[in-house]
Amino acid sequence: MAKSSGKDKENSFRDSLLGKEIPVLTLDNKWYKLLGEVGRENVKPLELQLNELLKRQGKINSETKEIKKIKKRYMEEIVTLVDAASNGDASAEKKVADNKRIVEDCNRKLEEYEDEIVDIPREINEVNRKLMLVTMEHCYETMQDNTDDIEELDEWLTSVRIELKKNLIRKQEKEAKNHQIYSYMHDIFGPEVVELFDLRYNPEEHHPMTKAELEKKKENEQPPNTN
Repeated sequence: MAKSSGKDKENSFRDSLLGKEIPVLTLDNKWYKLLGEVGRENVKPLELQLNELLKRQGKINSETKEIKKIKKRYMEEIVTLVDAASNGDASAEKKVADNKRIVEDCNRKLEEYEDEIVDIPREINEVNRKLMLVTMEHCYETMQDNTDDIEELDEWLTSVRIELKKNLIRKQEKEAKNHQIYSYMHDIFGPEVVELFDLRYNPEEHHPMTKAELEKKKENEQPPNTN
């Protein structure tokens, strides 16, 4: 079966992600376990880019929240000072003017962040989807490579099992032959002569019935006790 091209796989992966909410990968510990250190080397640029965007988003959100708190506090002070300032209280007028400048600075900073507040989530989503595609590609290739190895190992194991079975049968046949020869020699020449042979592979030790049979034979061959 012909393998799909990289572009075909990428399109398939992209289509499979349509309409799906994708968690931010670098915030998910399972993603790190999925790729491991070796796999992450292939996606390092996207990982770093995504983390930088997340860091920037966190900073903007934090600073925006703080700026809004400051703006609210100074606007509340303006409300409390407005009557005194309108009655000619110079100190109140100066305080109102100072507070208005601070509020204007807050508004300017909030405006500067407006575009980023809208754009960063979109950029995070875009980079995260790219990272997901690269991750899926890596996992697909890893599993394909593993499958090739599994099939090759399965063939090897099948071959080894067949060869093992053949050799086991050969071993059993040779053990049976040794047992037969040993039994005949024992019957013909007697145990004393057989013991003179330097047997590296003693049938008594390797054939389950040999020792019991020979013990029985020895008992039968002993002369009866006349006492």
